[in-house]
Amino acid sequence: MEKNNSQTGRQQLPADEKFNFACHSKVKCFNRCCHNADMYLYPYDIIRLKNRLGISSDKFLKEQTISAFRDDSPYFPHVMLRMSDNEDKACRFLSEEGCKIYEDRPFSCRAYPLEPAVSRVEDQEIENIYFINRHEHCLGHNESRKWTAEEWIKDQEIETYIAMNAHWVEMDSLFRQSPWGKPGTASQPLKMAFMACYNADKFREFVLGSSFLKRFQIPDERREKIKSDDVELMLFGFKWVKFFLTGKGDFQKAAQD
Repeated sequence: MEKNNSQTGRQQLPADEKFNFACHSKVKCFNRCCHNADMYLYPYDIIRLKNRLGISSDKFLKEQTISAFRDDSPYFPHVMLRMSDNEDKACRFLSEEGCKIYEDRPFSCRAYPLEPAVSRVEDQEIENIYFINRHEHCLGHNESRKWTAEEWIKDQEIETYIAMNAHWVEMDSLFRQSPWGKPGTASQPLKMAFMACYNADKFREFVLGSSFLKRFQIPDERREKIKSDDVELMLFGFKWVKFFLTGKGDFQKAAQD
């Protein structure tokens, strides 16, 4: 059996260094990674996927995902893509020809083997950091095609995902600090935060169907955008969650009569 000679695990990719990788039908492990995958979903992934399928975010979450608290995130649940119930636990979007939602595949699937990290600031300069993940079963690392991180990002059309996920970083950091108080993970604020971050259609119903817009000063232009633009609504939700958990941000309560 052919073996992957690359060192497995997660390693930082030095600046401008190239890595070997290719994934195609002639690689013997093709589609193996699409089985029994622990596929983490970001809020932007859910927007892309539910719109691709033509269903509501609420329906997508109920039918296509599972949620669980993890050791690295004990105060806010991770959302993962649900695998099929058959013996090989294949991805539900996998066909004999390959991925049926390839153009809208999740970030974790799209970016592999590259893992862009949050930019860090050192002496006022921003440095982009990248890691390479190598799984033992993946033979794509043995292919001759070479990439820089920037070349891979462009080829796989990851730029928008990176930009959207950068907004999520602040939310994720906030949730890791146990912001719910004494009720803990059973608190109503956690449920509201989850809806605002992951369930765009339910959050839109909440914003437009309650007294929400009367209680906060929201510019008319933004009001119009959140009525139909899921991404704008997602970013709006992030700002609102930050405000109601910390009191910080650019949200302002409307003046009371």
